[in-house]
Amino acid sequence: MAFPDLVPTARSFDPGNWPVREYRAQDGAEVRLLYGSKRTGMTLSLSYDNISDANAELFLHHFNETWGTYNTFVFDGDPGAKAGWGGSPQAIGAEFWGNRWRYAEPPKVVSVRPGRSSVTVNLIGVF
Repeated sequence: MAFPDLVPTARSFDPGNWPVREYRAQDGAEVRLLYGSKRTGMTLSLSYDNISDANAELFLHHFNETWGTYNTFVFDGDPGAKAGWGGSPQAIGAEFWGNRWRYAEPPKVVSVRPGRSSVTVNLIGVF
């Protein structure tokens, strides 16, 4: 099953950074070492407010099919999680940078009223 193709009501993206170590000498001289060629630590938080319980259940199914925080995935061709972003979809995507997404934690489902829920999904980009 693919990640649900729903448009989020809010999105927060942290692009992470390349693995850099910095060393400072006592005189203030600085040495920086790059320990890899891929950005790490990128995160994506998606909120889906006031959606139907059936749509909220799609996130629980996807979480189940990826074995929770164990397996990784990519977003399929549909805009889904990136819909509403006016810039390049590659700019906020893990795939372009050689990473894949995985769940950082289980989706949070909050019942708003009978038949309606809000869902928050937190993802992390990994190799």
